[in-house]
Amino acid sequence: MTAVAQDARSQARNRDLALERLARRLEQALHMQRPRTKTKPSAGAKRRRLEDKKRRAQTKQGRRRHSGED
Repeated sequence: MTAVAQDARSQARNRDLALERLARRLEQALHMQRPRTKTKPSAGAKRRRLEDKKRRAQTKQGRRRHSGED
């Protein structure tokens, strides 16, 4: 793995910048992301979702063409 820096005019500063970048890359590569903890929806969230679902179903049912009305 290489890190190149040509930002500064001095070779020593560029070397320091390259080493900092290399260290940052290694740190990011070695970082282990912790696994996500699964959570359940709350009772209120379930209730609200079902109420909204019923409301949408009633709206759509009201839009249907009834078979006996022609």
